[in-house]
Amino acid sequence: QVQLVESGGGLVQAGGSLRVSCTASGHTFGTFGKMGWFRHGPGKAREFVAVIKWSGINTYYDDSVRGRFTISKDNAKNTVYLQMRSLKPEDTAVYYCAAAGPGIWPGTQLSAYNYWGQGTQVTVSS
Repeated sequence: QVQLVESGGGLVQAGGSLRVSCTASGHTFGTFGKMGWFRHGPGKAREFVAVIKWSGINTYYDDSVRGRFTISKDNAKNTVYLQMRSLKPEDTAVYYCAAAGPGIWPGTQLSAYNYWGQGTQVTVSS
């Protein structure tokens, strides 16, 4: 069974930075084509944030975070990171990581992902 566990959420002031992590365990070798980050803010639907190919360096971002957020990975640690800078109150959300097999790139739809973490809360105060 594949498990994804997020960590690193918290409370930060607007303009600040925060890094969240997602570590995968279980049968991960050869399972993943890409890893994504999504978020679910208050009163909003869950939305795509960023994605990275498990093999290679390709990344893709939603327009709302491009230039402020950076997705990266450490394959040896089965871990994906989301470095968030210049945070805004509207970035407040539960952040989820998700894993998918090879498929359409970049894969911004929730339905493209097979495995999900439990989420980590990020709160940005004004």
